[in-house]
Amino acid sequence: MQKIAKFHKVSEEQFIRDWCKETRCTEAEARAVYQNLHLPRRATAGSAGYDFFAPGAFSLVPRETIKIPTGICAEIAEGWVLQIYPRSGLGFQYGLQLDNTVGIIDSDYYHAKNGGHIFIKMTNCSRLGQTVSVGAGEGFAQGIFLPFGVTEDDDADGVREGGFGSTNNR
Repeated sequence: MQKIAKFHKVSEEQFIRDWCKETRCTEAEARAVYQNLHLPRRATAGSAGYDFFAPGAFSLVPRETIKIPTGICAEIAEGWVLQIYPRSGLGFQYGLQLDNTVGIIDSDYYHAKNGGHIFIKMTNCSRLGQTVSVGAGEGFAQGIFLPFGVTEDDDADGVREGGFGSTNNR
């Protein structure tokens, strides 16, 4: 199999800033969460998806949304993309969905101003009134690396500066 990417933790400073903003915790609490982050990994040799692990525990009642700073960035070879999905079991059992359906992490996102910090925004879309609960360190999302192509007349020459939504269509 071709090796085309490497996961890293974002800087501790970046994580603390983002985690405190989303959870309204103290810097000391965020530092403790950072120390326990796990890099994504595949569960079996035949798995396509790399499991992303929850930095902290969370529960979502139906129609509730959460934005999770994962503490992870991905160094990805040009010509590849990382696509993020909910873990199959959580989506199937609870209707847990990403708010943008599929998260797209481009190879140049690694160089964004936020250190390439991957956030995952999810909503519990349960129609059965079920609450989704995920413990700290449990898998809640999965990422799959896929190659992509460009058109023969492609002339994109822009350079990414920001994070989410920073690339604009002309």
